[in-house]
Amino acid sequence: MSDVAISYTVHVFAMAGSLRKDSFNKKLLRAAIELVPPGMMIHQFDGLADIPPYDADIDLDPRPEPVRALKQMLAACDGLLIVTPEYNYGIPGVLKNAIDWASRPPSTSPLGGKVALLMGASTGMVGTARAQQQLRQNFVFTKTTVLPTPEILVAKAPEKFDSDGRLIDEMAKQLIAERLKALGEWIYKLRAR
Repeated sequence: MSDVAISYTVHVFAMAGSLRKDSFNKKLLRAAIELVPPGMMIHQFDGLADIPPYDADIDLDPRPEPVRALKQMLAACDGLLIVTPEYNYGIPGVLKNAIDWASRPPSTSPLGGKVALLMGASTGMVGTARAQQQLRQNFVFTKTTVLPTPEILVAKAPEKFDSDGRLIDEMAKQLIAERLKALGEWIYKLRAR
């Protein structure tokens, strides 16, 4: 797919699944935004903390404003970039909550038919592999295509960022740039069908 000529701007919804101010995953998302390829715009969603816990009793029109904002932004984008920490071998509750809201109702979910790129950073050796696997399972239900390997797993994160929070690992930067390009190509090819 590396020779696909994209003739329009690809818009990508991006979200870090952490609320922590100094999160390595927020820093990783910032690195991705800095490495965005030509023909792609990344739109960062910063309202994760404002989304209420999913409750079918309030999943009625009008939905809570933070949920409407999430769904509108998702609907306006061609693809997804999800940057996740790993908590207890899985994704954080706030990220799962946002996906639960976005997935309802399934027939009109803005996640359906989208292509997603997953990545994550952790202080441990696994680099969010289990959390990303859990996200892949969630996205089967939403009919969201997740890019296959290679995965972006930034392990030992404190060693990969400088004191200003900038990603300094050149291999990780190269992989992020390559995978963002692949995301754009997948989106373009799927739209052309």
